Amino acid sequence: MNKSKALVIIPTYNEKENIEDIINRVFKLERHFDILVVDDNSPDGTGQIVQQLQKVYPGRLFLLERPEKEGLGKAYIAGFKWTLQQPYDYIFEMDADFSHPPHKLVELLKVLEKNEADVSIGSRYLKGRINVVNWDLKRIILSYFASVYVRMVTGIPVKDTTAGFVGYKKEVLQSFDFDKIKFVGYAFQIEMKYKAWKKGFAIKEIPIIFTDRIKGKSKMHGRIISEAVWGVLKMRFSKNA
Repeated sequence: MNKSKALVIIPTYNEKENIEDIINRVFKLERHFDILVVDDNSPDGTGQIVQQLQKVYPGRLFLLERPEKEGLGKAYIAGFKWTLQQPYDYIFEMDADFSHPPHKLVELLKVLEKNEADVSIGSRYLKGRINVVNWDLKRIILSYFASVYVRMVTGIPVKDTTAGFVGYKKEVLQSFDFDKIKFVGYAFQIEMKYKAWKKGFAIKEIPIIFTDRIKGKSKMHGRIISEAVWGVLKMRFSKNA
């Protein structure tokens, strides 16, 4: 079997209900993806489940264990740093809870392979549509208008700026100084897209249907939303943006 040129980073904290299923689903795709699980010392045993699955998928499934939960952004940055030491050309972000449809990884990969863009995004908000399942109206409005707000403040031509289903060419991540990434929640996703755009990298969105988790507990809370609102203003007017 040929070594994959694409790696999917899946950050986890207490995802024992989902982690085995999401790993199996990715490995069943028609394209070859490897997986790096970045686990923040989940007390529910998520990391141990991954360790057992590594015996089933040797050389394809990797585990990066961190000592504590520090936020989504720090987990991804740890994953990016690990990945950039490996021979992967394409790196993807994806949640463990099936909110991001695994089969769409193939389309995100093709966008990068065909040089249609340097960053590919699985978007909930293209062409005036809101493709979200199992969210209440308040959460839909909050998320949608958060992206509108980000576009107004920053000028970035991306409809779903808080999206967490993203693919990067290796050279995009190589251009970042990760020590200067400030945010850990939703604002982390915004900051990555904004800085990639400011560096001149091309971004393309593809439509996905986002389905809220069925198993496990949501990690969203008010502090994350507040960070996104105020963080965008700080980011926009920062000299280091």
